[in-house]
Order: sequence, then C-alpha cells, then structure tokens
Amino acid sequence: MNELIKAINELKKEKNAIILGHYYQKGEIQDIADYVGDSLALAQWAAKTKADIIVMCGVHFMGETAKVLCPEKKVLVPDMAAGCSLADSCPADKFAQFVKEHPGYTVISYVNTTAAVKAVTDVVVTSTNAKQIVESFPKDEKIIFGPDRNLGNYINSVTNRNMLLWDGACHVHEQFSVEKIVELKAQHPEALVLAHPECKSTVLKLADVVGSTAALLKYAVNHPENTYIVATESGILHEMQKKCPQTVFIPAPPNDSTCGCNECSFMRLNTLEKLYECLKNESPEITVDLDVAKKAVKPIQRMLEISAKLGL
Repeated sequence: MNELIKAINELKKEKNAIILGHYYQKGEIQDIADYVGDSLALAQWAAKTKADIIVMCGVHFMGETAKVLCPEKKVLVPDMAAGCSLADSCPADKFAQFVKEHPGYTVISYVNTTAAVKAVTDVVVTSTNAKQIVESFPKDEKIIFGPDRNLGNYINSVTNRNMLLWDGACHVHEQFSVEKIVELKAQHPEALVLAHPECKSTVLKLADVVGSTAALLKYAVNHPENTYIVATESGILHEMQKKCPQTVFIPAPPNDSTCGCNECSFMRLNTLEKLYECLKNESPEITVDLDVAKKAVKPIQRMLEISAKLGL
C-alpha cells in the first residue's frame, strides 16, 4: 500500500496532475487526493486548477463536468464504469423532449446529470446551492427541476415553490430504511439524524438536520459533542471521523437487511490500483462532444457565478 501511494504521488508530480476525490470515495482515495469535497467543491477546484491533468475520483458525470469546465486539460477517471443511477434515470433525449413540451419554463438541473442533459439546462445546481439558486428566481418563475424528485420535493417544500419535477432518484438515497432509522433512534435516543435531501420525504421527516454532504460534515464539525445517525452514502463517515475523532457516527442502513451501511457501488469501483494505472497510462480519458460541451458549460458557469455571489 505504501509503495503504491508513493508511486501515485511520484506520477502526479511528474505529470503535473491533480487528484480530486469525492466524499463518497473509499478512505484511502480520499487520503491521497489533493482536494476532497462534494460536487460543488470539485467543480470549483477543477475550474481554477493550473494542473495539466485532472484525475477525478468520483463518478462519470463529475469527470464530464471537469472536462466541460477545462476543455484544454486532460481529464481522467480511474474506472470509466463508475456511473450514477441518478444520472441514468434522466436520459438526455427524453429530458430534452420533456423540456420541449413545456415552453416558457426555466430549466434547473442537478449536477448529477450527463453533459448532454446540462446542454438543455439554464442553470445547474448542487445540493449545497439548490435552495439559494431556486430562490434567486422570481416567485412566479415557471421552473422544471430534474432529475432528482426527492431533492426537488424538498426544495419545493422549503422555498414554497411548485417546480415541475422530473421523476428520477439516486438508488443509494432511495434505499434508506425508515424502520431501521427509528430502531436506531430507540437504541440511541441522544443521537441526531443527519440526512441528505436526496432521501425520501419519510426519511427527511425523521432528520434533525437536512443538508448537502458538505453541510452535514460542517454541522458535525461544529457540534462534535453529539452522536449522529448519518443518512447519506457512508463514505462521508471517513472524513467525519477524521475531523471529529471523539464523535460517534452511526451509518443509517438501507432496506437490505444484510447491510449495515449504505454504499454507492459505482463510487466503490475506484481503487488505488486503478488510480495508479490511470495516471501511468493517462487513461481512461473523459471526452465530451464539442457542441454539447459549448452548451453545457454555460449553465455550469452560471452556477459557479451565482454560488460565488452568494458566498457558497
């Protein structure tokens, strides 16, 4: 393991590469990454890096977002098969048809989408900035929000909007068990429930804090005296435990009775071995059609500009 880490760091220096890691990656990948963050932070870092090569340790749409923002840079991913069930739930051709059938609507798309979906979008959002970006539009603005119905329903509820929602979802956040969270609460009555807004509304009703991955981490860091039941992908517990070593974090389990925590199988495809091979061979490389990229970059840049103005 130490030899592998050393070899990766040497290749990174030799090739002027930067490693970006999502909070849902395995702990060893988070530890070797130059920057670890949620989707918004990774997009922000990709947009301003001076590296020649970006290695995106996350899933495919994150690599696409980096490529769209940095067309002149080489963007690599350790495993091209690391996809996203939420992005898959929103095929670009069907979403484009849906938009066409609703003229006069502003289109807001979650970052968990393909570049082709972003290309028919007015502004991209992440769970960190979705509420604030939606609120930046007039109250009577007609809005299509896709693809996550759970996040869309949550944003509707906290902004008093009536956005038209695409019917998509994340397989990880859909699978949290209400019954098992209730059982955990009974076993740990002092524990607070932290939940991501991609969870079903029945789970969010049990939550003490609802927020993006970064927001949940920040809350835990600011309140390390609490015990937490965490209802999001369990990879975040690595960073939570690093930042708050004395705090007890309990992963909320899915409906599957054989699992003690909820993991994204796509995120787990990335390994240190694949990261090494990826840097060594400069492959697999993310490519995005130029016409799609030209259209997709506008709503991503708009998100980054609004986020900067809002101090996010």
